[in-house]
Amino acid sequence: MDVIIGKNCGFCAGVKYSILKAEEELENNNGHLDCLGEIIHNHQVISRLENLGLRIINSIDEAKNKVLIRAHGVSKDTYDLAQKQNIELIDLTCPKVLKIHKLVDSFSKNNYFIFLFGIKNHPETIGTISFCSDNSYIIETEEDIPQALDKLFKSNIKKVLIISQTTFSINLFNKLTQIISNSLDSSYDVHIENSICDATNSRQKETEEISSIVDLMIIIGGKNSSNTKKLYEISMKNCKNVLFIQTKNDLDLDYLKNFHKIGIMAGASTPGDIIQDIYDVCKSI
Repeated sequence: MDVIIGKNCGFCAGVKYSILKAEEELENNNGHLDCLGEIIHNHQVISRLENLGLRIINSIDEAKNKVLIRAHGVSKDTYDLAQKQNIELIDLTCPKVLKIHKLVDSFSKNNYFIFLFGIKNHPETIGTISFCSDNSYIIETEEDIPQALDKLFKSNIKKVLIISQTTFSINLFNKLTQIISNSLDSSYDVHIENSICDATNSRQKETEEISSIVDLMIIIGGKNSSNTKKLYEISMKNCKNVLFIQTKNDLDLDYLKNFHKIGIMAGASTPGDIIQDIYDVCKSI
């Protein structure tokens, strides 16, 4: 059996740093550390950190210790509330996400209307939109564009910023940008900021390449991981057989025997040992 594993599989630099920093802080604080939301979308990693003392909280009001801000970032009011309540934050927001926060804040203050491409209920998108003024709109799919444009037209603002969640689909980013650009006349000043992470872009491109030449594509990652879901969606367009799994325990060995060439790609929150285990199982057949 031929098994192709993506070179861009697994942890990105931001995720690696977040986990190492969480381990360091847990050790320095005798196992007392809170994290606002899941540090990454991977059950195995979270369970290990919880065993070391990490406590997942859903609101800053629940804080009992120092609070770790995960790579996705948080909304503006979270920072304000933490300061008001004298809660110490360990801010591990990805630098690329922080850059987006600064950009939308700056453009908002310069009277730009902001179209933010992203998953509406994703923590990163929720955090980013909080740094925008009311003259903004989250666009998740093409179906959101008519309402977004209607809000823009009613605002009478002629300056537009198009920006996105770091793990958004590059193909969808280009498609939505084109539709919006074609819907606006020359009186509009449109600034396009492709804020999709380079690692995300490379991972999506490689997934597209591999999934188009294999009989079976295996996508590894947490079910709540936005970037992993994108890899699954890309694979489904190119390959008839696609599995979305979390560990080697999700594999059916008899099913795998039906294929001659298997491709493997993993999301940014997937540990290397899990990827290796799945690769080893496939190679053993």
